[in-house]
Amino acid sequence: MFLAPKEIKEPAGESLAYCPRRVMVSKEFTFDSAHHLFNYDGKCKAVHGHIYRLKIAVSGWFDERGISVDFGDIKQIYKEHLEPHLDHRYLNESLPYMNTKAENMVYWIFEQVAKHLPKEREIRVEYVHLCETPSSYAVFRREWLLDD
Repeated sequence: MFLAPKEIKEPAGESLAYCPRRVMVSKEFTFDSAHHLFNYDGKCKAVHGHIYRLKIAVSGWFDERGISVDFGDIKQIYKEHLEPHLDHRYLNESLPYMNTKAENMVYWIFEQVAKHLPKEREIRVEYVHLCETPSSYAVFRREWLLDD
């Protein structure tokens, strides 16, 4: 027997309690890639691969729905602008010319996300966190753009 759902009523606007401050949300992705390091003496000089774990954190002010940043928007940016360069790629060929260490990659990822975020409600990237191994990672934070 199929039971129809009860009618869902939207609450009155004044009854909704939204945070009056900027709120940060984060989305995590994984991707597999290969790379090598140049001008480097160590085993990472040879081509090798990683299962990377990427966290992207963005913040914004709430809209009329009580949403600061939709997780789907972050996912779309990853799928369209990052994944084609990162997942199952040889990073030395798919990224701009750089030594493909996590600390260089986080800055490039930060810039790509910032470039493609919606412009309303002052949405901005707060940080990018990239794990190259379970115990090794790099982070780039928005406030570091202000460092001289």
